[in-house]
Amino acid sequence: MRLTSSFVDWGLAEQVAIRVADRAPFAGAHHLDGLTAEFDAHTARAEDLVAATTGLRSLSGNARARVVGRDDWIRANVASMQRLLRPLFERLEEPSDDPAEGNGGGMDGPSALTARMGGMELGLVLGWMSTRVLGQYDLLVVEDEAAEDQDIVYYVGPNLVALERRYAFSRHDFRLWLALHEVTHRAQFTGVPWMRSHYLGLVESLLDGAEPESFDLMASLKGIIEKQADKRRAGRKDGDATAGSGLLGAISSPEQQEALDRIAGLMSLLEGHGDVTMGRAGEGIVQGADRMARVMADRRRNASGVTRLFQRLVGLEAKLAQYAQGEAFIAAVEAHGGALLLDRVWEDPSHLPDLGEIREPDRWIERLEA
Repeated sequence: MRLTSSFVDWGLAEQVAIRVADRAPFAGAHHLDGLTAEFDAHTARAEDLVAATTGLRSLSGNARARVVGRDDWIRANVASMQRLLRPLFERLEEPSDDPAEGNGGGMDGPSALTARMGGMELGLVLGWMSTRVLGQYDLLVVEDEAAEDQDIVYYVGPNLVALERRYAFSRHDFRLWLALHEVTHRAQFTGVPWMRSHYLGLVESLLDGAEPESFDLMASLKGIIEKQADKRRAGRKDGDATAGSGLLGAISSPEQQEALDRIAGLMSLLEGHGDVTMGRAGEGIVQGADRMARVMADRRRNASGVTRLFQRLVGLEAKLAQYAQGEAFIAAVEAHGGALLLDRVWEDPSHLPDLGEIREPDRWIERLEA
């Protein structure tokens, strides 16, 4: 797999990210000792609990757990992004038929600088995220190459060890509780037959209109700052972040914004469903779950200073709002029609709520009951 394109130097992105990650506490690999066997057991148990709670069980066999350090999490996500963005970059790197436009694809001249800047920016984002993420279901584009590294439930050992020590969580309970959330995401994507292809289709529609060669970082940053100032003047709270916040939203066309809104609606549903299922599946089994949930909610909410600014710049602030919005949507739907009404979201892609319906559940209820 190529490590460089005209837009991103993937090798540099990986190097920068690992450098950033190495500065965080618990960077040594010895913190992973014994975790692999433990998470194999937690993941298998979590699958049964999630299936009993939601009725969703993966159609792709049993989940495979992988405990990693921050560096391996970074490498896995670089590989995932390469696979996802490869069709877009290959299209944009095709030689132009117009001699005046030149061959936009080579690594000579300005494109080499573009690739290095892209690699550095991506590396900073991934490096910072690698110090925060606890677990992740890796939704990759399924293909023949490196199949053994696809459809994996990842747990980032140093981060979860640091958090459970900081808050004196029971190791057994905290790790099973975390497994419940990640296995729920795998059940959503591999237990609903159409979900993976639908999600990837949304991402493809988003990327189809992308023109990275027109990307202006400083203009994007200025746009984000102006949007934040407008939001403050209007009295909106940070939790009201919209789809398309961050650098991507700053350069999105109206068509791309529509795709972003659909993706944001889906992800709000899935994240909220993950949190709700985590609580229900662990009830009476995971001790201290209420306290762990409060700590995680505070961790998402109470970022300050440089961390809050960084979240705004890369659009993570909008993602953090997805949990609360998704949970509120589920609560409203179940209050109206119980679990039977909520389960209709898994029947067909047309039943998924868009971002507006996530925020106004009555609209979705009225549409489904019509």
